[in-house]
Amino acid sequence: MASSASQACADDSAESGGRRAAAVAAGAQYHGIVERLRSEDEESRLQAAREIRRLTKTSSRHRRQLTDAIEPLVSMLRASSPECNESALLALLNLAVKDERNKIKIVDAGALEPLISFLQSENTVLQEYATAAILTLTASSINKPCIGAAGTAPLLVKILRDGSPQAKIDAVMALYNLSTVPENLQLVLSAQPIPPLVSLLKSCKKNSKTTEKCSALLESLLGFDEGRTALTAEEGGVLAVVEVLEEGSLQSREHAVGGLLTMCESDRCRYREVILKEGAIPGLLELTVQGTPKSQSKARDLLKLLRNSPYRRTDLQPDTLENIVCNIVSQIDGDERGEKAKKMLAEMVQVSMEQSLRHLQQRALMCTPTELPLGNCPSEVPLK
Repeated sequence: MASSASQACADDSAESGGRRAAAVAAGAQYHGIVERLRSEDEESRLQAAREIRRLTKTSSRHRRQLTDAIEPLVSMLRASSPECNESALLALLNLAVKDERNKIKIVDAGALEPLISFLQSENTVLQEYATAAILTLTASSINKPCIGAAGTAPLLVKILRDGSPQAKIDAVMALYNLSTVPENLQLVLSAQPIPPLVSLLKSCKKNSKTTEKCSALLESLLGFDEGRTALTAEEGGVLAVVEVLEEGSLQSREHAVGGLLTMCESDRCRYREVILKEGAIPGLLELTVQGTPKSQSKARDLLKLLRNSPYRRTDLQPDTLENIVCNIVSQIDGDERGEKAKKMLAEMVQVSMEQSLRHLQQRALMCTPTELPLGNCPSEVPLK
């Protein structure tokens, strides 16, 4: 018995000693990497940056332990060698992803100045990496005000217009991140983002994460008269929003109907016909029964505003809905308008009845219906 206890103690001691030795070895490894980053030899710095990129690609522990590498990596961003710039950028990206403290430390170390210069670079690889870095850094709420104040919005809008496909996606994500801070939203709007936003919205899949962020950013911008004017002035601008209303994800559709409702509420006389002309009614009717709770409410409110009469009623009763549909269809169609109104109502009532039946069945089985996942778009880039 005593021998067994002694053996167990010895095993525990050996295991503890092994962990201490491993920690000491890891600490020496991290220290050696950081020292090589400070070397005068460019090849040593490149190898160290590449090793950091490899170590931090999948390990949050390595990201925490290599935080001292941030300052010398930021110094490498200022080197004259594009190869040094790229290696340092990729290492910093992996250090920042999913690590709030490192995001803040990278900005505090002075990374914004070289990153902004890369956003303007003719080197498309550097520009793309820098856009990804700005996206990742703007995922931190603490960083957003200073990144916006540094003048990034106009550069991101230019990339949204002229950049590579991946850079455009990262740029719109970064602009959305910035726009969640009120003082940045006006900076984004001043950079005239609506035309390239509409262009990207037309080209990407309507149920994609990119469309979700485009729609969310557009909804915020449509809260300003300049944003509404720019959208209606852009060929196919309102139509692009209506297409998201019809074909987008649940979250995208919520943003799309929110933007259209904001337009109509701001100036019904000015925007009612514009929205009707682009055929928003079928999508709105579908949303009243198939959208998120917010989408359903906004769709009903917008349908009321699209009626011929500006007066609103407190409840959307069946006869009221019928009047709304018939009234709207009569404004936009010439032949068979009554039949189209009946068809719209029939389709909507059928969907509503099916949903009501499913709901009753679920209640009878004592089951709680689950909400559909809305799917949040990553606010930072994947690991490189």
